[in-house]
Amino acid sequence: MVTDKAYSSRGNRAYLSRRGIKAVIPEKLDQAANRKKKGSRGGGPVGHDAGLYTERNTVERLINKLKAWRGIATRYDKTPGSHLAGLHLRASMIWIRDLTRPTH
Repeated sequence: MVTDKAYSSRGNRAYLSRRGIKAVIPEKLDQAANRKKKGSRGGGPVGHDAGLYTERNTVERLINKLKAWRGIATRYDKTPGSHLAGLHLRASMIWIRDLTRPTH
């Protein structure tokens, strides 16, 4: 699970670990400072795949592009099917725009 620093608590990490889910969450600066202040009792640094974490930005930008469409952002659709159709339509529009955009 790739999340931002807001979810870097020990409890969240333990929950994910119990369920066998790999957590890719950077450590907050204050948590790292407190851990270092405790010395050897503070434990080791949290494992974190920086390469995978950078891909989170791509997904987050896509979600923001989808939400820029009013029908999706406000959830005016009455049924899940029509909401999903709106997501498909908006994703197709984004994809076509990116395909036709000049690369220079």
